[in-house]
Amino acid sequence: MSAQNAPASRNLLPVPTSVRWGAGSLSWKTYLRPRVQGPADTATAAAVVRTLFRLHRDGSAWPVGTNVVPFQIRYGKVGRPEAFDEERYSLRVTPMGITIDAPTSLGVLRALATLEQLPQTAGHHSELPEVDIQDQPRFPWRGLLIDASRHFMPVSLIKRNLDAMAAVKLNVLHWHLSDDQGFRVESRVLPRLHEISGQYYTQAQVREVLAYAAARGIRVLPEFDVPSHTIAWNAAYPQLASNDSVYTVYQSWRTANVAMDPTKESTYALLDTLFREMTALFPDPYFHIGGDENDGRQWRRSPRIMEYAKANGMLKADGKTLDKHKLQTYFNRRVLAIVTNYNKKMVGWDEILGPGLPQNAVIQSWRGKKGLNDAALAGHSAILSNGYYIDLNFTAATYYANDPLPADTPLTSEQQKLILGGEATMWAEFADSVVMDSRIWPRTAAVAERLWSPAVATQDVPDMYRRLAAVSTQLERLGLQHRKAPMQLLSQMGGPTYRVPLRTLAEVLEPVKEYKRHFQGFTYTPQTPLNRLVDAAPAESDIARQFNDKVSVLLSRYAPANKPALKESATSDALMAVRDQLKLWETNDTKLQPLFAASPALLEYAPLSSQLQRLAALGLERVQQLESGQAPTPTWLAAAQKQLDAAKAPAGQAELAVLLAMRKLLQQSLL
Repeated sequence: MSAQNAPASRNLLPVPTSVRWGAGSLSWKTYLRPRVQGPADTATAAAVVRTLFRLHRDGSAWPVGTNVVPFQIRYGKVGRPEAFDEERYSLRVTPMGITIDAPTSLGVLRALATLEQLPQTAGHHSELPEVDIQDQPRFPWRGLLIDASRHFMPVSLIKRNLDAMAAVKLNVLHWHLSDDQGFRVESRVLPRLHEISGQYYTQAQVREVLAYAAARGIRVLPEFDVPSHTIAWNAAYPQLASNDSVYTVYQSWRTANVAMDPTKESTYALLDTLFREMTALFPDPYFHIGGDENDGRQWRRSPRIMEYAKANGMLKADGKTLDKHKLQTYFNRRVLAIVTNYNKKMVGWDEILGPGLPQNAVIQSWRGKKGLNDAALAGHSAILSNGYYIDLNFTAATYYANDPLPADTPLTSEQQKLILGGEATMWAEFADSVVMDSRIWPRTAAVAERLWSPAVATQDVPDMYRRLAAVSTQLERLGLQHRKAPMQLLSQMGGPTYRVPLRTLAEVLEPVKEYKRHFQGFTYTPQTPLNRLVDAAPAESDIARQFNDKVSVLLSRYAPANKPALKESATSDALMAVRDQLKLWETNDTKLQPLFAASPALLEYAPLSSQLQRLAALGLERVQQLESGQAPTPTWLAAAQKQLDAAKAPAGQAELAVLLAMRKLLQQSLL
């Protein structure tokens, strides 16, 4: 696409607040010499160097006579993301050089991220287009949660995801570090916590990640989930348990409903000991204590806890039933006092919200928008994660449509100020260190834009997908493995003979949505290898989405209102694209049958391959009908419906992603 025909957004993601494109450009033959005006800051200096090398325009060591232009960078102070310092910036590119102005160094980092997205192809090279950008974030809290508890995520993975976050201007890494399946940080005061869990981060590694994040203007919010999601804690220190059971680290993904005993002073003493250490290790002023998914059943079953609840007015009106919320609010207040004592602001999931919770607790809503709004109505700062659960395998468009402050928000202007932003959440039951990148990216970039860009400027879903493809390529250059790792899995499964046909099938599969993977005949544990075809399949199939777009174009050309357009080249192109894709799918199943016969691990996916072949054959018949002007008979439509219904069935925890497009092609009446 030429610069003249490109949309105003070009390849920028997130879309800036204001963009004005000029007619000129900075030639590919031109190199940049940075001139930085502002307080000395090693992070800013290192970021400038990174950007220059990524742009291949480092002019610091070129001989006399080389065309080197100024790269002027000015900022007022060193920014602190944890203090919500300004990230506003202006970026100006002309044929004579580049200028960045920002109130803080954080703005410089965000401007550099934008600059790295500007290059556009000019023949065999790339040039920087002339542009004037004014930009600032819509929300100050733009996060990504990475769960390192269910599956341990090595430091290298965390670092490359921090690079990806910086590229799309996310600024909070929410590091989920403890759960039923493991406690992942070295504790020198309570060492059994990490020793019993196996893999963990040493404190030196934690500091390494913190420094890496800080150099990119990203805060790190640690989460140590209490009182539930704590079986690993109980395994290490049995005195925390609400009953007399002896635990081992949990080997299941099902919610266990195990919780700490909130009635014993020894529980709070241990938490105080641990949190004193962890709050010193993690410098961010916010500290996440979880607080989610405790249904109170262990507490109700404990005579000791029930006696405590009765003595302290924590029963319901009948005088017999535990009011779980009252008891957990008591627990929350005790934990809040500990966290506050170490100069931290407590963050918790929306279950902690309730009468008596001090307003300085921050609420993270995962169960619904109601939790977010209720938190603001009660005077709490709040963060939205509901609708941003990227582990549920929904489309980027689904997440893109979700807004912390939609036009119909019930909150007043003052209450809206309490909505800090949002976080994409990547829980790791079905993502290990191999496939994690492919489950996060590039879809999380759509969330990043929703949290950074003006809402009115980001409603064009097709344009979002166009830019998402460009960002995906950029992330690959940064070292992300969201494309590479799935291809390696397919190569291992199919070998050189079957790699291509296996990829043809895999690229139109998606893992089943939500948490249905738990309930489809295959029991997973933390030790289960994630190396099946469902793990190599994309979270969102680009091929299926693109095919759906082609079908829409084709059918629109054959609609009665467009009869005069039947011979247009666009109609011919759409027809050819749909037919070619259908032919590929129709012949692919035959190529895969020998592989299915030889591989028990892949045989479970044979039904999906066969269903794709049958749908493709019907699709080709439908295309022929369109070309010849024939309407499908009732018998043909009934057979097509039967096949569509049969193709809904998942296999191997995966499902065909092309059903929407095939239903549209086979069922839409046009003639």
